[in-house]
Amino acid sequence: MGRRQPSRVRAGGHGHGQRHGHRYGHGHEAHARRTRTHPPGGRALAHDRNWRREARAAWYCGTALAGVLVLADLARGGLNGPRAACWAGLGALLVAVLLPHRVTAGDGWLAVRGLLGEKRVRTDLLTRVRRADGMTPRLVLRDAGGGRVELDPQVLVANPMLWHRLDAGARRSRESGLLREGAAPLTELAERIDGEGARRLLDSCKLSGAPGD
Repeated sequence: MGRRQPSRVRAGGHGHGQRHGHRYGHGHEAHARRTRTHPPGGRALAHDRNWRREARAAWYCGTALAGVLVLADLARGGLNGPRAACWAGLGALLVAVLLPHRVTAGDGWLAVRGLLGEKRVRTDLLTRVRRADGMTPRLVLRDAGGGRVELDPQVLVANPMLWHRLDAGARRSRESGLLREGAAPLTELAERIDGEGARRLLDSCKLSGAPGD
């Protein structure tokens, strides 16, 4: 009995170490699995204020293109069913190209809706933020649950409330140790937004002071 007791103690200690390591070594993976079963939600607290105007412009451009092509065919007497359908399709294609994605945000989440549906990320569980340069710069966000969205950084510059929601969530992600890649693009974006805000404030001060000059 005396010899078997230490072996049980050693076995118990080893098992405890395994359980301890499993619990803490795979904490992020377990947390990610929980986030998949609890997707971000809640009321939208911020949105792109320019989206409606840009969406209307996209529809106007597509409708105008289709109308011009139909009128041109009518003028020369060549309009028929297949050609009208073709011009309508071209107009719809232009709308699809020009229609902007709709960006909304709430407490701990950000969503981007396009023609193919909506994608969301947990801003309070971000793991990676990077800037993708190309013809149109994009900000790419990933969270611990596997969520991924892309958006135009200019949307955040033009909508300080959207930026505030993203920045608040990113701060919580950094404090929890999840967000380890993305400080540079977020800092650059914050400086750009602060600069735009200062410029707008100066412009408003000049306009308000103009009558007294």
